[in-house]
Amino acid sequence: MPLIEHVSYSDLERLALERVVPGLLAHGFCYVDGLLGDLAGGTVLEQVKEMQRSGALQDGRLAGSVPGIHRRSIRGDKIAWVSGSERGCEAISFLLNLVDKLVSVCARHLGNRAIRARSKAMVACYPGNGAGYVKHVDNPNCDGRCITCIYYLNKNWNAKEHGGILRIFPEGKSYVADIKPLFLFHLSLYDKTRCWLCCRYAITVWYFDSEERAEAKRRVRDLTGTNTQITDWTE
Repeated sequence: MPLIEHVSYSDLERLALERVVPGLLAHGFCYVDGLLGDLAGGTVLEQVKEMQRSGALQDGRLAGSVPGIHRRSIRGDKIAWVSGSERGCEAISFLLNLVDKLVSVCARHLGNRAIRARSKAMVACYPGNGAGYVKHVDNPNCDGRCITCIYYLNKNWNAKEHGGILRIFPEGKSYVADIKPLFLFHLSLYDKTRCWLCCRYAITVWYFDSEERAEAKRRVRDLTGTNTQITDWTE
């Protein structure tokens, strides 16, 4: 595996304090071009493509179902949940460690939320031909997720030809934000997407508010009488 560029903690701290935190507080989202650089980003992309070639990516699940509506009309992605410790995921692990450090700095400046844990990484491929994910809110049921982090892995993306723009509807705002799914890193509290016409890759993790997360687990435990996990993407 090619050598991955070093990113210093001081650089991450400066990025968090000067750009990410102000963006999240003012707008509810922020994006950063080229967080990993071309070499490291390209290595992550190759590992994701190898997962796709090997058949490791499977149809994404829905939290619930609606009679008469097919799953693919809501989401058409192929996904795998990884911790980063799996063989062949070394660059993905590097990315996750980098994002963990960045979010840990941000967390101290985002109000009273206690952000101490996250989900596994959802490695995803939308195969094109109109596949996508309809307008949605990531956490409508207070399950603990408070920050969505997406790293897009698409080079030379042409939004007019390929579609796939991420459209964000900030809560309480009169505008929307359209973001091309290029080689960039995106953080958001309000995440919605549109369909795309070309194969698109991304890695997503969700960071949890520990109090809300614990309460969600208590609700499930009280309802089921067991310690059943509340979703299929938990730690």
